[in-house]
Amino acid sequence: MEPVQQRRSFLGVLVGSISAVVGAMMAVPLFRFTAWPMFHKGGGTGWFALGPVDSFKGDLPVRAEVEVRKVDGWRVSTAKQTVYVTHAGGELKVLSAICSHLGCVVPFDEAQKQFVCPCHKGLFAIDGSRISGPPPRGLDSLPTKIEGGKLYVQYQYFRQLSAKKEVIG
Repeated sequence: MEPVQQRRSFLGVLVGSISAVVGAMMAVPLFRFTAWPMFHKGGGTGWFALGPVDSFKGDLPVRAEVEVRKVDGWRVSTAKQTVYVTHAGGELKVLSAICSHLGCVVPFDEAQKQFVCPCHKGLFAIDGSRISGPPPRGLDSLPTKIEGGKLYVQYQYFRQLSAKKEVIG
């Protein structure tokens, strides 16, 4: 009777071991799926081509749109954002059109030669600096680079209602 008992013990250990291995194999993807948003930096955006550098000549800002792909956990969304290309100090500068006060889109008023926020009448100079109104700082400049004669911009989101420029996505 001893050999039959040993076979049953061996089969029990074998079935238990196989079950543990299969359970571990199923737990790894489940853990990775649930923990991924905690370790992955969301909101990363790439570089967007705005066009040839020669197309941004002139004294007035040129309006352009970039299509931003935003990743937040598992949710991926796409939105068009407005930017302005200006000549600040002789070099190209790209400004976000988002007001630093409450996030309204700020158009350029050619008659006044200023950016005028439609929400609370904040005024910004052509270079994006704050002139007056409730915004705590000027329009935010975005990272740019020039490659192959084209101007590229990396769109970023900034914290509102803060005098300090802080990237949040």
